[in-house]
Formats: sequence, C-alpha cells, structure tokens
Amino acid sequence: MKKTTGFYPRLRVDAKGGSAVGQAGGVLLTSAVRAAGLDAALSTALAPWRASSAVHDPAKVLVDLALTLALGGDTRSDLAVVRAEPAVFGRVASDPALVPAPHLVGVRPAGAGRSRTSGPARPR
Repeated sequence: MKKTTGFYPRLRVDAKGGSAVGQAGGVLLTSAVRAAGLDAALSTALAPWRASSAVHDPAKVLVDLALTLALGGDTRSDLAVVRAEPAVFGRVASDPALVPAPHLVGVRPAGAGRSRTSGPARPR
C-alpha cells in the first residue's frame, strides 16, 4: 500500500498470489472518487462542520457511507464491509463515530447564524 493525499490508498497489483480484494467494485468506486476530485471537493465543502478534535474527515465518512450503499449495504452497521478492507478503503470510522452525522443535515456551521433546525420540530 502506498501513501496518498486522497481518502483512499492507491493499490498496487502484483503476481505474488497474496490475498485478493473482496470488494473489487469498491476499488473502481474509490478510483472514480479520486479521479473526479470528489474527495477534495467534499472535504473543502464540509470543512466548516469538522470539529477540531475530529479524527475522521466528515467528507470521508460520507463517501464511505455512499460506498457502503453502492456495495449493497442498507444500514450503518454494513460499513463493516468497507472497514474490513483497510488496504482498499483506508481508515473507516467506527459505527459510534457515525452517530452525530445525521444531526448535521440542515444545520449551519458554527458562526454562520441561527440554524433552521434549532429547537423542537413544530407541526404545520
């Protein structure tokens, strides 16, 4: 595995006969994310929501969740499939680290004014 500046490691193919990648479709998807510049663009766009103490980039978490769905997952716990291939997908957030993510939908970053979702939901 070679270091990279993007979210996902670049893979190297050899003929030594070692273990094969279980999620080959994920390799194509991570290559597409890198080639399209989606990793860098999302990282920049979501930077205002990243806590200073955060271990994982919110954009990486979002793309990992999208990969999970693309690979057939339908719940957050299916992220274990992506997490099981660190040579392909790099470090993947644990399930408990995903808990705050749904709360970010529709919330403005700190300092951007009052959030539309602050307070309890009101019936219409």
